[in-house]
Amino acid sequence: MSQKTLPDLVPDAELNLPRESERTLPNGLTVIAIRRSAVPLVEVRLRIPFGRAPLAQATLLSQALFTGTSTMSSIDLAAELQAVGGSLAAGLDPDRLLITGNALADGLDRTLELLAGVLTDATYPAEEVSTERDRLVDHIQVALSQPAHLARVALLKRMYGAHPYAVQTPAPDEIRALSSEPLRELHATRLRPAGAVLVLVGDIDPDQAIDTAEKVLGGWTGSAPDGSLPATPALTTGPLLLVDRPGSVQSSLRLALPALTRTDPDYAALSLANLVFGGYFSSRWTENIREDKGYTYGSYSSIDHYVAGSALVAAAEVATEVTGPSLLETIYELGRIASLPPGEEELEQARRYALGTLRLGMSTQAGLAALASMYAGFGLRLSHLRQHSAALSAASRDEVAAAAARYLAPSRAVTVVLGDAEKIESQLSALTVVERSAA
Repeated sequence: MSQKTLPDLVPDAELNLPRESERTLPNGLTVIAIRRSAVPLVEVRLRIPFGRAPLAQATLLSQALFTGTSTMSSIDLAAELQAVGGSLAAGLDPDRLLITGNALADGLDRTLELLAGVLTDATYPAEEVSTERDRLVDHIQVALSQPAHLARVALLKRMYGAHPYAVQTPAPDEIRALSSEPLRELHATRLRPAGAVLVLVGDIDPDQAIDTAEKVLGGWTGSAPDGSLPATPALTTGPLLLVDRPGSVQSSLRLALPALTRTDPDYAALSLANLVFGGYFSSRWTENIREDKGYTYGSYSSIDHYVAGSALVAAAEVATEVTGPSLLETIYELGRIASLPPGEEELEQARRYALGTLRLGMSTQAGLAALASMYAGFGLRLSHLRQHSAALSAASRDEVAAAAARYLAPSRAVTVVLGDAEKIESQLSALTVVERSAA
């Protein structure tokens, strides 16, 4: 086998990070502003802690947040934002309500004024809420018809049990039962500045941008109830959970393994081990079940981070007739990475990929804003990227092997397969103990 000549790694582990300006305002809102003047735009990210909020109400609120205030309709808001080249939208995850948007740099003041109006004076008009409610119900029903979504739902329940992270999609009937009033009540109690973080990135003077934010958002006041969540439970191994979906033409294979938080000293080594196993297109798992055997169009593993804990999740959609062989090869690849150090060449390839994607992720205004906001949600700042880059550059084969042995061993995996049980149960039972449930 011929040896490939690898180009040298980027020699410096140091990243050229822009300066962050930061101020916590009297109302408890932290504002982080970063100058990135590539284009005359500014990116806006507002993260509001939302753990423990009732799931159905919080999900609908995120969809209906910009439906109007006492002085502006949703059409008025959209028109005013468009006038400054801007947009704003809200989304929800288990830890936060996230408002994202952008505008022309000279429209930042007006964009923040419109945001402040929604934060302090959203009215949730009944007709608009009804429209958003129906749209959300349709969206959830479509998701519930998708095997990948159903497999994720089953895996989350299997991973987290009674923890709030176990259910992240509300039932359609829960959404149908909602009116405007519960949204107004939830807004009044939970959309508060204390603990929230606003990130501004773009063609701005950081200190002036923070001054503007303080002037415009200073009237947004109040603190919310404690929404902190308990630490996620340790993964409990057990029988493979087979979720029956009669007539399915493929099987959805999902595995969860323990992982580390971003601040753990061994996190960089585990990140590299994951890349070698299944974290990018040149990984062993992809080479095995896609390139070599043609069992799937794609497989992927990633470390998912929530505020209350982290986990490694591996996913692949495979043809029904090769469900058992696909699981066998997955177990084989986990066992291989957990028991043998990676080759020098494949480790360096994974290392270059990790360092390259890290730099690529912060190369645009939007990417930098997303990173800064995401890190702020975990109490970190962009300077952590420099530490992580250095750790990726320094992690040795032995350290990567040790992390893989500790966290990627197949004996530690929680496994869920969704598919046609009549056709795949015997395949899976030949490999492990199977527990069957309905979709």
